[in-house]
Amino acid sequence: MIAKDQHSICMSLVHEALRAAQSQGLDVEAMLQRAGIARDLLDSNKARVSIQQYGNLWVAIADAMNDEFFGMDARPLRRGSFQWLSKWLMHCENLAQAIHEAVRFFNLLLDDLKGELIQKDGIAKIIIHDHNKRKPVFAYACYWMLLHSLMCWLAGQRIGLSFMQLKANMPIAHQDYQSRFCTDIRYQSNCNALAFEAHYLQLSIKQDLSSRYQFLQGTPYNLLVRFKNPYALSQQIRKQLLDLAPSQWLDLSELAHRLHISEATLQRRLKAEGFSYQQLKNNIRRDRAIDLLLNTNQSLQQISDSLNFHDPSAFHRAFKKWTGLNPGNYRSKN
Repeated sequence: MIAKDQHSICMSLVHEALRAAQSQGLDVEAMLQRAGIARDLLDSNKARVSIQQYGNLWVAIADAMNDEFFGMDARPLRRGSFQWLSKWLMHCENLAQAIHEAVRFFNLLLDDLKGELIQKDGIAKIIIHDHNKRKPVFAYACYWMLLHSLMCWLAGQRIGLSFMQLKANMPIAHQDYQSRFCTDIRYQSNCNALAFEAHYLQLSIKQDLSSRYQFLQGTPYNLLVRFKNPYALSQQIRKQLLDLAPSQWLDLSELAHRLHISEATLQRRLKAEGFSYQQLKNNIRRDRAIDLLLNTNQSLQQISDSLNFHDPSAFHRAFKKWTGLNPGNYRSKN
């Protein structure tokens, strides 16, 4: 049986989520324990956590701080704010009105960040003004993630993103942001903006109380995974690989033939997205290994075999290279 798509989250995003809680002297250990994340993992820059663990951490932090924006603004976004906003936006006529209302809502509740929806030349942008009090990339990403998830859910489809602009330098979690938002992320820009084609603004609202309940039940996992970027070539290849066992994966030339492009073009386009074919395969093995270690009782031998390693020692070496821990320690600590 082929494992389902299990993305993982880099450790720098765990640190970003915990930043404000740590600075306020809150019980971070309790939050990590509730999320099922070992404290030792914080010391490994290469370590990653599962989507489930990261979603649990979001809930634990929001509950402990009574803030759905994790202390990243001078004024907290109290628990229940996102739930109330989703109910309010269902009554809008179209997506344009919903975004305006959502931005207005956040502008009322947050002090440091002020949003604005603008349109020009067929492109709509959700701009975040920070009044020269520059925030970490994580803060802008969380704002857009909340809003973009609501947009996609309200319209009943993913709203494709054209590009993202940020004043900041490229963060460690760059590839994680590409996976969630879009491939074209422009750093050291003159503004913070999330761009998409303006025709989406005319989409009607398609949700009701029943679908809202289902959407909220799946949050925060919906925010992290459901509306992630599916258009990058790396994501398309990942989807193909996930349909096969690792022992059945195509080599590079066979994959290029299936995609009707040359091998050189395939490599060039992947490089532009920050990947190689081997890295994509390693990432899937890594994420599957994390999922199997955390959510099954399979032995290390069984996991090694399912991931098509020659022997368990090769699996041990690879997993430690990926995460900084050997698989046995990773399982026991988490």
